[in-house]
Formats: sequence, C-alpha cells, structure tokens
Amino acid sequence: MLLINAGADQDNRCTVEDWMAYDKAVKDAGIMVSGESLADLVTATTVRVGSDGTRTVTDGPYAETREVLGGFYVIDVPDLDVALDWAARCPGSHGGGSVVVRPVADFDA
Repeated sequence: MLLINAGADQDNRCTVEDWMAYDKAVKDAGIMVSGESLADLVTATTVRVGSDGTRTVTDGPYAETREVLGGFYVIDVPDLDVALDWAARCPGSHGGGSVVVRPVADFDA
C-alpha cells in the first residue's frame, strides 16, 4: 500500500494532470488494486476508547505530525524494490510530501 502524505508546508507544484498521468501509469502497468483520495482534513473525526470503555469523539485528527494522509494506492507488485520505484514516481512524494510503503497484512498466509 502506498500511503500518500501531504506536508503542511508543502511546496508541491504537482498538477491535476500529474496525478492523472500517474493514475493512468499504475492502471496501464496492471498493478492497480484500489486507490482513493481522501476528503478534506476538516471532515475527519477521531474516536478513542479509554481503558474504562469510555468513548471520546473529537473533530479532526489532531495528529502529532505536520503531514496529513491525503490518499492511498493499493498496488500488486512482486517486491519492495518495485513498490519503492512506484512510490518515487508518485506526485505525492515530491515537493515536501511523502509516500509510505507498507505491505497489506495477509492473515491467510
């Protein structure tokens, strides 16, 4: 999974066309499993459950980071090196953003 993080001070000059080209490349390569852009950060709600079972709901993520998860791609590639190549090509990895590469857990394996 490629987790696309936009930096708060991001100087990302990527255009919609850059994203459309990357999306097309992933699909044309036959590695696309799924992918979505996430709605604006102001729509987020955080749920935490304390040890006593009390639920707290807060508007926003209030993360201790300057990056914001903006979307994801799930791709099917043979190994980490190929995933890293695709992450480096992702417009979200440029201009202060980052792409975190993580395998999806396979509990049936």
